[in-house]
Amino acid sequence: MSRSVLEPLVVGRVIGEVLDSFNPSVKLMVTYNINKQVCNGHEFYPSAVIAKPRAEVQGADLRSFFTLVMTDPDVPGPSDPYLREHLHWIVSNIPGTTDTSFGKEVVSYESPRPYIGIHRFVFVLFKQKRRQTVMGPESRDNFNTRRFAEENELGLPVAAVYFNAQRETAARRR
Repeated sequence: MSRSVLEPLVVGRVIGEVLDSFNPSVKLMVTYNINKQVCNGHEFYPSAVIAKPRAEVQGADLRSFFTLVMTDPDVPGPSDPYLREHLHWIVSNIPGTTDTSFGKEVVSYESPRPYIGIHRFVFVLFKQKRRQTVMGPESRDNFNTRRFAEENELGLPVAAVYFNAQRETAARRR
């Protein structure tokens, strides 16, 4: 896979603020509501991402296992993200060529609810050395993807994708 896959992650400051640069080796396809595929930097309304997505690992060996992490590095707001990162989801032991429904949910899915500004919601895929027990954090706030990967011996990511979302304006009533 080419380095151009990483470019939107660099431009969106996902690489740097959340992840170190890595070499993408599998494809991560994240889809909400059957047909809304997550593409780097695309915007979703929070109402469209309430239910957990389907995240598929493509181009991987069936005998390998993966861990998926979803975080929001922009909490409470992008201009002062002092709670960076907020954890939304962790699924481990996902067999290659399958999706998250075949893995073990370590931290249940929490739907994005951005309050101030435009938030990035980042999906990061790590290849496990073997089937393993992945430990979830004590709290969803102040999560650190790099530290999590280190503590669970996951190494650098093998794939990542992110979308943007901001608070939906309520319909004005007279």
